Amino acid sequence: MNEFFKNGTSCLAGLRPATTALSMMLQANGGSADSDRNGFRSPSSVDAGLNGKHPRATSDHLRFDDQLMHQQGPNQHRVRVALYSHDTMGLGHLRRNLLIAQALAESPLQATTLLITGAHEANFFSLPSGADFLTLPRMHKDQHGKYTAGQLAITVEDLVCLRAESIRSALDAFRPEVMIVDKVPSGAFGEMLPALRSITEKYDTRCVLGIRDVLDEAKVVRSEWLQSSHEVIDDFYDELWVYGDQRVYDPIKEYDWPLRLAEKVRYTGYLDQTRRLDPSPRASFQNIATSSPGGMQRIVCTLGGGQDGFQLAETFIDALPRTGAEGILLTGPFMPPHLLRSIQERAAQRTNIRVLDFTPEADKFICSADRVVAMGGYNTVCAILSYRKPAILVPRVSPRKEQWIRAQRLQQLGILDAIHPDELTINSLREWMKKDLPQPNIHPDVIDFSGLDRIARLVSGMVDRKAKDRSNFIRGSV
Repeated sequence: MNEFFKNGTSCLAGLRPATTALSMMLQANGGSADSDRNGFRSPSSVDAGLNGKHPRATSDHLRFDDQLMHQQGPNQHRVRVALYSHDTMGLGHLRRNLLIAQALAESPLQATTLLITGAHEANFFSLPSGADFLTLPRMHKDQHGKYTAGQLAITVEDLVCLRAESIRSALDAFRPEVMIVDKVPSGAFGEMLPALRSITEKYDTRCVLGIRDVLDEAKVVRSEWLQSSHEVIDDFYDELWVYGDQRVYDPIKEYDWPLRLAEKVRYTGYLDQTRRLDPSPRASFQNIATSSPGGMQRIVCTLGGGQDGFQLAETFIDALPRTGAEGILLTGPFMPPHLLRSIQERAAQRTNIRVLDFTPEADKFICSADRVVAMGGYNTVCAILSYRKPAILVPRVSPRKEQWIRAQRLQQLGILDAIHPDELTINSLREWMKKDLPQPNIHPDVIDFSGLDRIARLVSGMVDRKAKDRSNFIRGSV
């Protein structure tokens, strides 16, 4: 992240070590490191967890939690899991957490989940059983990595304080047994730090950092994941889950992570997107998400969020054959309005292209496609592979090279095709559309797609260990 506070003292020093950011946040909220507004007492030093495991809940806190569970009754208790995603650009983090929440609800855990998100588009997605959203005021990140308040006419500094207090208050009320944070250990500009400290001390919450298979090129990750990020992981996180296959990309090796970090890593495997689609809501899409009439080939082009997908959209329209093929173009909700209008006007000159600016379930269209043209975001790639669709990726290469690295690795495995955006032309894309393409060979010996089941087992193991630790701690303190 770029440092953006130019003047004065921030309530969250987003790029400083965890202790500094947390201390300043507590002071700004009129509190201290020793107590909070609910009357719980915390260890006296804000530095208590540094250079070692963060202190767990006291026996008083554990007894309090047990009393609440007893009042609810044993048959009413469902495992409580919270999932956080900062969602400053695109919807990938949110969609990944929704899928994980669904898998946990459908597992023997029957988890109830609180999804904390910065994307107001969350309200358009179907929720799994026992799940609900806490939607934070929006933070916007542009193509150049600059942050602003999304809608409110306030500074980013004030927005971060508002979001941080909202998160902390919600998690204090929800009391999750497991907390899963997506990608950013401390949250956007440190907004998760007060909440992480609170829930680990009061409720012995087990915390997980979940990351996609590729973060960025190695030199950038080594620069961004400074010592402060490692300290946050040391202090608050029990495990680090990589939503990918070590054989495809190994962050430990690529990013040269130290042993103390590597020991927390668990490779879940990729996330099977076929679990996302349910037969009942799928029926409502039958008018558009079915095979094309007259035996025409259906080619779906999806741009993810769409912020930087204009070049690919324009090329797709011009490259699509005028006969024998139907095109569906999913531009995404974040394409600038003037560019979206240009794309719609261009497509209106064709009779075999449909343009949709937003759909909460793009996977339905990927499922119905004969082949797919896409950028290289994590969820889109997982959907393409889950449905075994022939595909070509034209990935984003700026401000991060994550999509290009993923596309190259999968192309090397012979699973899909990839082309650098600088080499994209109408002719090159049209030639690919005409090629005979086999269904990708997605075999467990090639790539692991057991991520959702493995995540459920990992959460179950954490809950079991927490219960044993609680029992032993209370027994020893009596």
